[in-house]
Amino acid sequence: MKAVVLGAIVFLGARTSAQASERARDLAIPIGGRAGPIDAITDVAGVTVGHVTIVRGDGKLVVGTGPVRTGVTAVLPRGANDPDPVFAAFATLNGNGEMTGIHWLEESGFLWGPVMITNTLSVGTVRDATIAWAIRKNWSVFDFALPVVAETWDGGLNDINGFHVSSDDAIRAIESAASGPVAEGNVGGGTGMVCHEFKGGIGTASRVLRAEEGGYTVGVLVQCNYGRRSRLSIAGVPVGREIPDLMPCYQGAIPNEPESDTRCGGKPKGDGSGQGSIIVVVATDAPLLPHQLKRVAKRVSLAIGRMGGLGEDASGDLFVAFSTANKGAASPRGTPALTMLPNDRINPVFEATVQATEEAIVNAMLAARTMTGADGYTVHALPHDRLKQLLQKYHATTPAPQ
Repeated sequence: MKAVVLGAIVFLGARTSAQASERARDLAIPIGGRAGPIDAITDVAGVTVGHVTIVRGDGKLVVGTGPVRTGVTAVLPRGANDPDPVFAAFATLNGNGEMTGIHWLEESGFLWGPVMITNTLSVGTVRDATIAWAIRKNWSVFDFALPVVAETWDGGLNDINGFHVSSDDAIRAIESAASGPVAEGNVGGGTGMVCHEFKGGIGTASRVLRAEEGGYTVGVLVQCNYGRRSRLSIAGVPVGREIPDLMPCYQGAIPNEPESDTRCGGKPKGDGSGQGSIIVVVATDAPLLPHQLKRVAKRVSLAIGRMGGLGEDASGDLFVAFSTANKGAASPRGTPALTMLPNDRINPVFEATVQATEEAIVNAMLAARTMTGADGYTVHALPHDRLKQLLQKYHATTPAPQ
């Protein structure tokens, strides 16, 4: 197959299904709020996103060889040529996961450099590569010695123990970061991820506040890899209960279980707990200080709950929120003049965060395609046609926004 470049480096070879390229807005899913022009985190001026997607090999898992279904995603608050840090904060729903650099982020109130997202066992490689990239840019090593790198586990589809993400991959993800539309689904760090036991991955969305609320933009990017099928709810529609089939399964026999009925349509892999993780990055141009951004980051949990997530024991639900306002706030010279949105006017930002997070998760599943990975393990895409039928059945559609 031919390589495809979409602001990323993609190695093709996986078997995936073909579905229409539709997002939540195209299906008129009534999540609420007014999306930005791109309906992506890049609607927040200055924010750029880059992916490197690594997909190669099929068949039996051979550790160190493949099959490989993984990658790296980079979110840069001010692009790759502006080292000015942004006010930021961290929150969590359940902490069975990793996001490096958050102690200094919480202590200082600043995010220094990009937010990087990858698979669990590649955090160290990506962290070191991000520091190396900052050194190449002649940015202060002290400031960027504690980069933010987050993870979710892709060990079902991917040869995660083979450590296939390289330093060069991480640096290319940063250097490929761009404004404009953001690739979603089986891309970047989300390549091998599973969401509510459908194929998951990267998703994004945005909301623009009304003029009387300040006209600010809130953008969200998620890497979703969590959730039990039976609990999946989209705009109040019990999608998981209505689509109980198409569960993750093996195309052939489960390794070491030769006597079981293990083909797709037979016994699914795992215990069906749906435990997993989600990383969420919230960006806004609203002038918020770190303590306010922490309040914003906490609201992400409400969207996950609306979708049917519980923050289960084995789940790593980690969130970072930043504001691109107050440029120069970290300057060591003088006394920076800061602006902030009064707390009495922050509720619309909370609402926009919940709406954009919910839609970003939906967009991740709509963009994702059925993928077969290690040992023939197959994770099915959310079927668009059946989702449309369910939305109509439950009258859960609204006219598409103009």
